[in-house]
Amino acid sequence: MNANQQLTIVAILRARPGIEDELGRRLGELVAPTRAEAGCINYDLHRSNTDPAVWILYENWVSPEALDLHFATPPLVKLLADVDDMTAEPLQIHRLTMVSNPA
Repeated sequence: MNANQQLTIVAILRARPGIEDELGRRLGELVAPTRAEAGCINYDLHRSNTDPAVWILYENWVSPEALDLHFATPPLVKLLADVDDMTAEPLQIHRLTMVSNPA
């Protein structure tokens, strides 16, 4: 893996009131199949300790191309088709590049 190609993603979703757990369940269903994708380094779902409506995905991919393949997978395509109805504000996706030396 070329470290210069590695891509980190932080995705932030805020659930509509009353469906916080449903959004979390749907996001949780993505974890196992995504971790099995060839280009996935890690894919971790987090919930805010201070706001139970906020869900965060922290992901690392071997390359931008691997992430593109991920966005074409049926489970993610289905979730993204429903995300506007499940969230109180637009999905935030931050694409990051590590600038420090890895641990």
